[in-house]
Amino acid sequence: WTAEARRKLRYFVSQGWGDLPICMAKTHLSISHDPALRGSPSGYTFPISDIRASVGAGFLFTLAGRIETLPGLPSRPLALGMDVDARGEITGLG
Repeated sequence: WTAEARRKLRYFVSQGWGDLPICMAKTHLSISHDPALRGSPSGYTFPISDIRASVGAGFLFTLAGRIETLPGLPSRPLALGMDVDARGEITGLG
């Protein structure tokens, strides 16, 4: 674990989130964090570079290796404000 990931984990525990389930974000190309390590690699250390909380969804998730995460959606999706007016113009795009 990186020092920052350990610090964040301590914070999450202090907030009462220590019993939440933990998911792991890693490459789909290997059982390890490294997409080049194919098959059943051994002799490597599995690095946890970050940990994040999705408290509303009820879980924590660790990041291993280079992972790009998607942003969460707002509670009211912007698509609900979009429409097509009588002239066929799209409204509500911004």
